[in-house]
Parts: sequence; C-alpha cells; structure tokens
Amino acid sequence: MSILGVESVVFAAEDVAENARFWTDFGLPVESVSDNEAVFRLASGSRLIVVPCGDARLPSPDPFVGGGLKLTVWGVDTQENLDAMAASLATEVAVTRDADGTVRCVCPDGQPIALRVWDKRSFVSEASPVNTPASHPRFNQHRIWRRKAIPKTINHVVFFSPDYVASFEFYERHLGFRYVDHSKGVGIFARAGGTFEHHSIFWVNCDLPIAPDAFKFMHIAFGCDDIDEVMLGANIMDAKGWKNETMNSSGGISRHRISSAIYYYCDIPGKCGEAEYHADTDYLDDNWVPRAWDFRFGSLLWSNNAPPIFRGDDIPWDMAFDQDRKSFDPYRKDKPGKRDSQGKLAEITDEDEHAI
Repeated sequence: MSILGVESVVFAAEDVAENARFWTDFGLPVESVSDNEAVFRLASGSRLIVVPCGDARLPSPDPFVGGGLKLTVWGVDTQENLDAMAASLATEVAVTRDADGTVRCVCPDGQPIALRVWDKRSFVSEASPVNTPASHPRFNQHRIWRRKAIPKTINHVVFFSPDYVASFEFYERHLGFRYVDHSKGVGIFARAGGTFEHHSIFWVNCDLPIAPDAFKFMHIAFGCDDIDEVMLGANIMDAKGWKNETMNSSGGISRHRISSAIYYYCDIPGKCGEAEYHADTDYLDDNWVPRAWDFRFGSLLWSNNAPPIFRGDDIPWDMAFDQDRKSFDPYRKDKPGKRDSQGKLAEITDEDEHAI
C-alpha cells in the first residue's frame, strides 16, 4: 500500500480574501480565487483549498473551533491500494465514499481524513552545489539567484493528538505509514510509504503545557529548493506585513537536528496555526532505522534567539536507535484523552511551542 503524500488540504477561514492574500504572498501558485473559495496548486499537484468557516464542504462535525486545516486528503497510487486501505479502515472506524470515489473517515483521535487516487506530478527542483574550504564544486560560478520563494510540495502536516502513540499506530495499521523518529514525550514523526521526505505527518502530545486538550491543527510545511528560498520567503513575508509573532520561540530561520531541515514559520491569518518554509530535509526509505531523541537535543541545531531551554551545556545527547519502540512505553495510553503523568514534559513552557 502506497500513499504518495498530501494530495490536498482544506482550510477553514474567517476571512477567505485575507487568507488568499497570505498564501499568494507565501509563494503558492494561484489556481483560482473567489469570494467563497481560494485554490492553490503546487508543482507536485498538491492543492491547498480555503473556504469560509462553517462551509458545507468542511467535515462535519467540525474537528475543532475556529479556522485552520480541517481536512487532509492523502493521495494513493492505485485504485487497488485505495480499496485495500478503505477496507482496513472500515474494520475500526466508519468509512464513506463520495461519488468521485474519495474515501472519508474520522480517525480515533478526531482527525478527519480522506483518500483518493492521485496522479502525482513530476517537477523540476534545483539547488546550487555547496562549496567548502577544501571542496568547491561551484567553481567560477555564483549560486542561483532567486527572486522569491516558490514552494513545490506539501512536505508534512502537524496536529496535536490526545494520544500521539495511538495516532501513529492507527496510520501505520491502516495506511502503511512508517515510524521514523520519536521526540520523547513530544511526538512521533511518520513517513507515508510512497514518499522519501523525513516525515509526512507529526503528532504532538496534548499533554504538553503548550498544547490544547484535544485534537487540533498545529502547522503545515512546504518544500523549497534551498536555504536561499527560505530566507527570501521570510524577508518577503515580513515586508508584506505578515509578522511572525512566534519568532522568539521558533528561533527565526533555523535548522531542526532531528530532520536536518532548514525552516521558518509564518503565522496564518487568524492565528489558527502556522505555515512553514522547509528545505534540505533528510530523505529516506525503508532502510532507515528509527531513533528516539530528547526533545531539546532534536529540536534545534542552531538559531540566534532560541529559548534558553534549547541552549546550554546540560542538554543530553541521548539520541538512540529505537527499532523495538521501547521509547513508546512511557507515553502509551489506554485510549485517547486519558491523561498519563509520565508523558507530560513539565519543563516545556509556552514560549517553546514552535521550537519542537
């Protein structure tokens, strides 16, 4: 069974026009914009769709109050695999089919998802070779000069989960997602079987002090070619008035050690989550060996303004291979929503939300 990645995401917004301006400034290619819908289509063929809050096209019941990402549609490689996933899901949750064959359900943690066959597009992506003092493959030439950020893929989506271990295992059991890494007590990174990006989805522990008590959207990441695109995107968004109020907690432009990715977060209008520019992430296949990390070690490799909790000499370098998944045990729950004091990281504060 192979899911090829995110085929589309559906956002609810209080102000569709403001959100359309945000995503246009962010660099997403516009397909159509009207008073009650904005559609953007990336080079990979993935779509981002914005409709008004309360719109009949949104999942019902609403998974959480306010705006944000309400539906994730995963693209499947073949009809045969889509049918197999639908049958598997139906053994555990209620499944419906639209007239066009799209399969829909609600995961046990409260996340609405859909599946449809997807003819994912091929596209061109280019980055300049990197020179070092002893190796200079970019000889007698300058780097690619870019004018703006143009994200080409939806790399991953992130949600808060009341039982993040169970959320991952549901995706693994029915959709064939692979365990990649575990930020202990914070969340699990998982990769769709037909992708190579480090992760396609990340579930964040609702027991964290920064987290809501139930399922909710956190952020969405878009793949860019290189750090230059990320820097340009950050500068352009700031110049157009999209202030990143969480910059002090996310470290501005920085790099995640756990996935190697360069990143920059922008607040989505309505403060309903964040959009992330994402570049130079790890790419992997089924030969990858999962790892478990202390969240402070895995979060930031560097930044000029990281919160104190991510700096200092007392951060444990305790990354360990985790084929047997023993790192899951302290954070397991009998059912979603049940609190487990062992899984709560009291040392994380509100300012650390977007640095993990």
